[in-house]
Amino acid sequence: MPTRPADDTPAIHVMAGVITDARGRVLLARRTQGRDLAGLWEFPGGKVDPGETPEQALARELHEELGIDADVGAHLITVPQQMPHKRIRLDVRRVPVHRGRARGLDGQALAWVPMDKLHRYAMTPADRPVVAALLETDCYLVTPSPHDVSDGAWLAGLDAVLAAGISCVQLRGPDVGAGRWRTLVAEAVARCHAHRAEVLVSADEALAEAHGIGLHLPAAMLMKRRARHFPEGLKLAASCHDERELRHAEALGCDFAVLGAVQETASHPGRPAIGWNGFAALREHVSLPIYAIGGLGVGGVEEARLHGAQGIAAIRGLWPSVG
Repeated sequence: MPTRPADDTPAIHVMAGVITDARGRVLLARRTQGRDLAGLWEFPGGKVDPGETPEQALARELHEELGIDADVGAHLITVPQQMPHKRIRLDVRRVPVHRGRARGLDGQALAWVPMDKLHRYAMTPADRPVVAALLETDCYLVTPSPHDVSDGAWLAGLDAVLAAGISCVQLRGPDVGAGRWRTLVAEAVARCHAHRAEVLVSADEALAEAHGIGLHLPAAMLMKRRARHFPEGLKLAASCHDERELRHAEALGCDFAVLGAVQETASHPGRPAIGWNGFAALREHVSLPIYAIGGLGVGGVEEARLHGAQGIAAIRGLWPSVG
């Protein structure tokens, strides 16, 4: 059995490039036999050598491994991850332009993959969040409870955030009467679908299946659940606060998790925040996509991605009429 590296073992800085061609396809490389995680697919790249900048390292690795000259572009995500015998920090950059025909100079198989087919490939644990960063939204709205506002005002708030471009919504109303909540959810789902936004409902599995939408599990429900038992094709997500909950969410086959609170929040005064370092340390233990939550807004997306998050989840930060 592989030895788990100590959490204070220095992480190896590894670069990876999301190389795209004129057809919008992405280049993947298959890890060769004799290496850790042999047979799995990854985004091409390699380690940063002493004295190199990250950009220099990635350009060098892509030339050595693929025979291409690459223009290294913007940061996409940095994924801290524990691997057998070591810890890595996978620093991923976009590579929108390259010169030369990519070839597997180290004997690795290559594949040009349409963006919407990436999920079909068995990726290394560190590369799985990269796929999510390419395909999924970077903002996950958690609706405020409508308990102290009218239905019309709450739905108007939802309309406003959908018009602003929010494309993934968790409907949450823990203190609303069942009949009223069912009516509001039906209307909210229709409005989300009209904007082609993905929608999940918190805690109510029957309501989720009735509308054919995703289900978001609060941490207590997550830990009581022994198997996924939710229709394939519908998103299953979970709220997590520690390593045990994250590992359980991954074992269940959750599509993503929400982890925090990163900063102190008005909704949970006095609850200790984990901070970005705490977030990154917990993120190392799993490969499922994770949204950071707790005192964050749209302006926090890049910071979140620097610490391994898919993006941010928020109530107040994405629903400006709250608080």
